[in-house]
Amino acid sequence: MAGSPSVDGLHVLPTHRPVPDVLERVESIARAKGMMIFARIDFSGDAARAGLSQLPTGMVLLGNPVGGTPLMLASPSVAIDLPLKVLAWEDSKGARWVAYNEPDYLQKRHAFPPELMKNIAGLAALAAAAAGP
Repeated sequence: MAGSPSVDGLHVLPTHRPVPDVLERVESIARAKGMMIFARIDFSGDAARAGLSQLPTGMVLLGNPVGGTPLMLASPSVAIDLPLKVLAWEDSKGARWVAYNEPDYLQKRHAFPPELMKNIAGLAALAAAAAGP
């Protein structure tokens, strides 16, 4: 695979799985953990319906009000980054990627109390499981 894309605050994982499979796994793992799936966006499908071409790209918006609400109560601006998101895409070299916002980045960006990071810390394991073998 090509080198991992680098974006401040974004954790990017390589995957050998096709984008739709990654997104299905994100949804399945999230539901098994009691999370809600708020939306699934098929960016490449939307592009095709608009007569444009885009490599496979999609995102799942997920979360749990029990975890997210305390974050928003502590720092209302964090709502701009909630629900949590997992993005999957294929690049022009055929490499596939899975990404999510790093909890540390969100905590610094919105200055919610560090003890509330536990409410979103599980996203890393979920994304890794969805990307993995």
